[in-house]
Amino acid sequence: MATLNFLYRSTKENEPLNLRLLFRHGDIDYTQGAKTQLYIYSHDELIDNGKLSAKHYWTKLHNKKNVKDIDLENKQTEINLNVNTLKNKILKAFNEADVEDIISDKNWLKNSLQEYYNPTKTNKDIPSKLVPFFDYYIDKRKNELNNARIKNIKVTKHKLEKLESSLNRKFGIREINEEFKDLFTNFCNEHQYAKNTQQRELTLIKTICRYARYLGIETHHQLDSVKLPRQDTKHVHLTFEELNTIEEISLAHDYLDNARDWLLISCYIGQRVSDFMRFDSSMIRTEKGKELLEFRQVKTKKLMTIPIPKEVRKVLAKRKGEFPRAISDQKYNDYIKDVCRLAKINKMCEGKKRISIAPEGAKPTKSDYRDVVGEFEKWELISSHIGRRSFATNFYGKVPTTFLINITGHSSEKMFLNYIKKSNKDLALESYDYFN
Repeated sequence: MATLNFLYRSTKENEPLNLRLLFRHGDIDYTQGAKTQLYIYSHDELIDNGKLSAKHYWTKLHNKKNVKDIDLENKQTEINLNVNTLKNKILKAFNEADVEDIISDKNWLKNSLQEYYNPTKTNKDIPSKLVPFFDYYIDKRKNELNNARIKNIKVTKHKLEKLESSLNRKFGIREINEEFKDLFTNFCNEHQYAKNTQQRELTLIKTICRYARYLGIETHHQLDSVKLPRQDTKHVHLTFEELNTIEEISLAHDYLDNARDWLLISCYIGQRVSDFMRFDSSMIRTEKGKELLEFRQVKTKKLMTIPIPKEVRKVLAKRKGEFPRAISDQKYNDYIKDVCRLAKINKMCEGKKRISIAPEGAKPTKSDYRDVVGEFEKWELISSHIGRRSFATNFYGKVPTTFLINITGHSSEKMFLNYIKKSNKDLALESYDYFN
């Protein structure tokens, strides 16, 4: 449920009202503010009577009861009509949008007001079919989307093209409903796509359809209710004992030693591979005798300043103050699996592993790989994300959560706890000793 409040925020006497949006999602309160184009008095009114003040009216007169001045009563009616019209428009846009999109877009309210005052004209060039609209979406939002997001959109688009080809049918944007969901999931199950892949891509399709609706394209009344459940999967992490084993093993090849050092750094510094693989000594600075690392996260654009732990300083000392050589994500994933296999990190674990479904003897292509949940030796489940998850899991309960969130860059404690899969029951057990 969202709430809208109108405020007079300016120190000047005659400025437009500000609008404040408040809403709650997942027990977290969110606020956005923006300036409207709603003036209390017109330019002509100000010329006719220089004593008029919008600030005085809004703070002293607008909510006044039992008004006997007919001019003031008319002004109250006029302003209330304008306020309620704008409020209804913004609340309607809020209810039709995905709340996660609103949270991630800090300018959502500002953009919604812009659309209210300057509505997008229906353009015959806007595709009404789903697949062509994907390209239109990318082109219209290219300055807001990063390369990873664009890649994900294109992957989903190609999957839809295959679905349409198999059905000999072209889906319109207004046809995305429960029937489409069933056809989409049947196709995905037939081609062995993971449940979470299906859920993630259906969510993306809905997001793109909502953008089409924002531009005036008709969507199905079932669109917002079309959902797929997310499958819980267990995520592995490397314990401190396993990290010590990895650090101590002798490796015959320099490329494995280089990958091993990146793995150790990632497990003690808690960053994504897109960030730590860019680290170099120029990002290190010393304040009050303490070494800090400063960089901007690729995914969130946050400027980060984090401490360099002794385990990372040890790796840097080994390399004369420099970070290991940067390598591609694919090579890094392959090499750290080899490192962990050589370190005998082979305990059987439940997890998700990418395998090929290509026919026996055929060379697999990129589209032949699927994520499969099962029991595997732990080294088989190692990937570039293991460092960030190991950091968060290993240090939780040993370091104040506020510090950990500051280092990982999670936007809230709830998101952090969900990331390390801590349930209410886990928290109750961990807090038991404090009350007994």
